[in-house]
Amino acid sequence: MKLTGSDILIEALLEQGVDTIFGYPGGSILNIYDSLYKYSDKIRHILTAHEQGASHAADGYARSTGKVGVVFATSGPGATNLVTGIATAQMDSVPMVAITCNVATNLLGKDTFQEVDIVGVTMPITKHGFLVKKPEDIAPTIRRAFKIAKSDRPGVVLVDITKDATANTAEYEKQIPEKVDNKYIKSEAACIETACRMISEAERPLIYAGGGIIISNASAELKTFQKLVDAPITLSLMGLGAFPADDPAFTGMIGMHGSKTTARCVRDCDLLIAVGARFSDRVICNPNSFARNAKIIHIDIDAAEIGKNIMPHHSIQGDVGAVLDEINKVLKPQKHSEWLEQIAKWKSEYPVGNPTGGTITPQEAIETIYEKTGGDAIVCTDVGQHQMWTAQFYPFNKPRHFLSSGGLGTMGYGLGAAIGAKVANPDKTVVNIAGDGCFHMNMNEISTAAKQELPVIEVVMNNNVLGMVRQWQRLFYGKRFSHTTLDKKTDYEKVAEGLGAQAFTVRTKEEMERAMDAALATKDKPTLINCIIDKDMNVLPMVPGGQSIEEPIMEIQIDDAE
Repeated sequence: MKLTGSDILIEALLEQGVDTIFGYPGGSILNIYDSLYKYSDKIRHILTAHEQGASHAADGYARSTGKVGVVFATSGPGATNLVTGIATAQMDSVPMVAITCNVATNLLGKDTFQEVDIVGVTMPITKHGFLVKKPEDIAPTIRRAFKIAKSDRPGVVLVDITKDATANTAEYEKQIPEKVDNKYIKSEAACIETACRMISEAERPLIYAGGGIIISNASAELKTFQKLVDAPITLSLMGLGAFPADDPAFTGMIGMHGSKTTARCVRDCDLLIAVGARFSDRVICNPNSFARNAKIIHIDIDAAEIGKNIMPHHSIQGDVGAVLDEINKVLKPQKHSEWLEQIAKWKSEYPVGNPTGGTITPQEAIETIYEKTGGDAIVCTDVGQHQMWTAQFYPFNKPRHFLSSGGLGTMGYGLGAAIGAKVANPDKTVVNIAGDGCFHMNMNEISTAAKQELPVIEVVMNNNVLGMVRQWQRLFYGKRFSHTTLDKKTDYEKVAEGLGAQAFTVRTKEEMERAMDAALATKDKPTLINCIIDKDMNVLPMVPGGQSIEEPIMEIQIDDAE
């Protein structure tokens, strides 16, 4: 049948099972939004306050479900406003398709009003990009885009369509989507045998798992593997939830703000098994001293990651779930009781925690969120101290329940992601934990949650400073707190109420408990909890940039005069 390009686009998205789109209309994309009007009974569109918020919402939708997130934007500034969200998703291997519309084909390259070469702009931060100029190319391109976004290591694909392509007509024939099977192993079978031999020879193995476990839906395989190896296990920030945090074998997060127990494990292990992790700089800190006494096995689907930051002694390329499944079939159960007893002693000796006092601490606030939600909430964060406190103090026991910008470190990510997660998981409690600096970057999206009647809970850790930057200034810049004290005149409760949310300001654990109760009882609007914390609360442990992970800073002296 013959359809306009814009109708073909919507039909192609329906082929892929798309039920929700986040976006913002504009001149060049008007034809597509006109088609959306006709298809409104089949696809839900969430109008955000800003295109960046839409991109983060599509990201949150994808991370919380494993499906491909979809975002729309118009040409020029609409498209460029997606750039940060695209880079955020790409860095964390999130499957997303960003669809933009450009000026008409005959106006390309002429500095036309609101014209930007968005394919060129985003080339370094996407998995692939397309410029579509003909209506007959729209459906095949969308099919390819979704396949690329989901295949191998997931990522972001940008599809830019000229306005005339959306207006002109072409033949459309519905197709059943091609199945994407990522459950493969590229390495030879002998690599599995070698890994099993290395594991059986180890006396003090350590498993280091990352976000690849969650992407592969391989938490069950990881759990079986850990039991077979009988080893302690640590997770990267992106891996939190891949293995239960309440399991005695879990040593805590690894890296710059990881637990000291994990640091000791990295120092003393004789075999490090990295699964679905990329050895980022925030994990290894100093590559020359990282796991210096250990042999390293690296399992990852992306060949480019193997040997990029740390050269392993042995590697296996393939889907981590498929690889672990094969190892689990071959590996005989190991026993490392003395090693695990040592880990238990370190966990007792080096607890991660904030001191308590009259004013609520970040730990108390986060533990209250955990208790009140029964540990079953989807928790998003922005980026900074609150992000690390959440990683440290909220015990994530399930995959896809922690959404955070790990690779790019995007302030302003969390609220948009929370909206996307709530839309995708309407029966789940969704909480975003933000800092006051981050809140000011994305507070406009409270209006989106209010309009959609989404009871998202926004918890602002309000210390009146850019806390993580201030922490670095204290340690490494002679306490010269240059432009990190915010002193905003914001009335958080009035802002929230003005945007359609209810709001509370809390200063004690008891007040936090009451505010959470009220938020959880509310079903038709968002809640903002303005949580006042001390400006000099620090994230500890901390490994200074480039230093050895083995000796993190455990205490920072605060001068009363500060």
